[in-house]
Amino acid sequence: MKTISLLGATGSIGTQTLDIIREHPSEFTLAAISVGKNIDLARKMIIEFQPELVSVQDYHDCNTLKAEFPTIKFTFGQEGLIETAVYDKADILVNAVLGSVGLHPTLQAIECGKVIAIANKETLVTAGHLVIEAAQKNNVPLLPVDSEHSAIFQALQGEKEKNIERLILTASGGSFRDFTRQELKNVTVEQALNHPNWSMGAKITIDSASMMNKGLEVIEAHWLFNLPYEKIDVLLHKESIIHSMVEFHDSSIIAQLGTPDMRVPIQYALTYPDRLPLRSSKRLDLASIGKLHFEEMDMARFRCLGFAYEAGKKGGSMPTVLNAANEVAVAAFLEGKIRFLQIEDLIEKALTAHQITTHPSLTAIQEIDKETREYVHSLL
Repeated sequence: MKTISLLGATGSIGTQTLDIIREHPSEFTLAAISVGKNIDLARKMIIEFQPELVSVQDYHDCNTLKAEFPTIKFTFGQEGLIETAVYDKADILVNAVLGSVGLHPTLQAIECGKVIAIANKETLVTAGHLVIEAAQKNNVPLLPVDSEHSAIFQALQGEKEKNIERLILTASGGSFRDFTRQELKNVTVEQALNHPNWSMGAKITIDSASMMNKGLEVIEAHWLFNLPYEKIDVLLHKESIIHSMVEFHDSSIIAQLGTPDMRVPIQYALTYPDRLPLRSSKRLDLASIGKLHFEEMDMARFRCLGFAYEAGKKGGSMPTVLNAANEVAVAAFLEGKIRFLQIEDLIEKALTAHQITTHPSLTAIQEIDKETREYVHSLL
């Protein structure tokens, strides 16, 4: 029996993690969860899974739930996230929160020796050097939950790092993969949220449309697999059947395939190094699919992917700026304050204005993140 703390329980990855726990009640138990503002869904989770600790975003919601569930401990805010992450009865932390808010709780959980199943890309993007250093120091495994990184992780089982030629991350292309730059000028939020393959939260769906999601994954892959950016490629693959590949220096390529179902990589992270059946997942039928398609990535078409490579190669505090600027810009687009292509403009301005700090501390990262957000807000 593995005991789980889950950050971001009401989000897309969070609810699918609960699907895994629900399907395998003899293998997993839920000890602690954090939720945001979706209190109605949180109530249902509390009734079904009976966690011992629940963290919410708002103080008022915390008090409301305390009155309803007197046998459960409730907490709130950033301190609540940390308390959930380090909960002493949990073996595994599933970090499925959105944004850089997941960084500090993850570092604290690593210090406590928790196994980390990481779905929060921003943690590695904003402070990859700190997270990797802490994980190595505390001998803590970082198990990837993103489908692309899970695919690479699975393909590397039994292989040696010295034999890797390159990693190939696949990208669906998102909601606007067949649009020209001209056609992108007046796209709507509703169009952007209509992803052709995956069911995800709003922010990650917009990131997929702009290709920033893949850019963040490139930076994440750099830290997870200890490879330079020159050895990390992105390939457009519209069907999302091949989730990613590893090429070795003998020219052999190992790919991981499956239907677009995030529960598969989530479960693999929870069961590693073993596997369990996932009866609720649709089996891959290649004969019925017939063909798979691949295209080179056009960096002029998908400028955010180019920004991510640039920020990653420059390193230091630059990925922190990339992430913070993107979060503010995407939120502004979702609120109808800017057009889709202005997301790129705001990110580019933030990157251009920033003076790099080469090896930023956690305090410096938090300050740079704050300054970047304020700068981008000033441009809106």
